[in-house]
Amino acid sequence: MIVVIRPHTSPDKIDEVIQEVAALGYTPAPIHGVNQSVVAAIGDENTHPNLESLLALPQVERVLRVQKRYRLASRETHPDGSIVEAGSIPIGGRAFTIMAGPCSVENEKQLLTTAEAVREGGATFLRGGAYKPRTSPYEFQGLGPEGLRLLAKAKELTGLRIITEVLSEHDVERVAEVADILQIGARNSQNFQLLIAASKSGRPVLVKRGFSQRIEEWLLSAEYVLAHGNPKVLLCERGIRTFETYTRNTLDLSAVAIAKLESHLPVIVDPSQGCGRAELVVTLCCGAVAVGADGLLVEVHPHPAEALSDGQQQLDFTGFRNLIKQITPFLEAANRSLQTLPTQK
Repeated sequence: MIVVIRPHTSPDKIDEVIQEVAALGYTPAPIHGVNQSVVAAIGDENTHPNLESLLALPQVERVLRVQKRYRLASRETHPDGSIVEAGSIPIGGRAFTIMAGPCSVENEKQLLTTAEAVREGGATFLRGGAYKPRTSPYEFQGLGPEGLRLLAKAKELTGLRIITEVLSEHDVERVAEVADILQIGARNSQNFQLLIAASKSGRPVLVKRGFSQRIEEWLLSAEYVLAHGNPKVLLCERGIRTFETYTRNTLDLSAVAIAKLESHLPVIVDPSQGCGRAELVVTLCCGAVAVGADGLLVEVHPHPAEALSDGQQQLDFTGFRNLIKQITPFLEAANRSLQTLPTQK
């Protein structure tokens, strides 16, 4: 870290800062300018105390970090992009992953019909919420354990792998019995006990970006999973809340490019939540491919107008097939191809 001293500080006050830096376990290396000095604190920022406490000294102007706070998620410690295996399917690399299905699991017919349609269209993962976090307590909250049973049945019949959201650390074990990927939603992106519990399950964990999370905070949420021994982490950009009201959220595709630059973790884009409007989903998917995303998490429903949750942002089966058709040229331009399900034995 670097401690910046205020201009024209007396030598004895600079010495006071140097002594405090040493007391906190760093090796101080003062650099004196004509009017201003800085003290370089040599040491591992991730294992030593945070020197921001020195801002309590009136002669300290600011403290600057040198190392990334998200060291396990950072490309500095892992220069090559990671490939995360979920249900024997690798995510990352040249293959592009499609995760598709309804916002909520509503009934057996709805789920199985959708599973067949998205598998035929090119998906390798079935998304579907058994547990649904809703803003209003009077809205459909999901089928719970019955939804998990239906997801397990869909997996058995179609071979699709399962990604579904877990809302509480108390449900992690139950959800992990069915899901190949545990999804941490935007509302829980800084629920640290849930992140830790999901990590300890050993299942791959997809961490969605929170409504108002800065990119660093998003990466630090992923760091919680990594720091507790689980290297199988996926990042998911799903739109942030801004002043704009034309769309439900503002899908931040620049965050995808930044996450790919800063982190080695695969990045998935959820355009359905990202805009809340089905007619914009295909365009945003093309953009996601163009900026380097590793996959899509798309909401698909047999009859969106009849959906029990978020019907306005879900594609029907025809829309899903059109989506795959429209992103294909972008995949080819990026020298990537759609992932396929492994051959079942």
